[in-house]
Amino acid sequence: MAAKAGEKAQQTGDFFCASCDEKVHVTKGDTIPACPNGHKTFETRRNEP
Repeated sequence: MAAKAGEKAQQTGDFFCASCDEKVHVTKGDTIPACPNGHKTFETRRNEP
């Protein structure tokens, strides 16, 4: 499931950037930030509770 920065996270987990595979941890209901390298599309989510 692809996700984009600025969207609300539907689940808690680690989102991995589609461009550089950098990890961003997001809690359910929070806004997904851009990755530390400025990319805004996330390809995968892992480590769900």
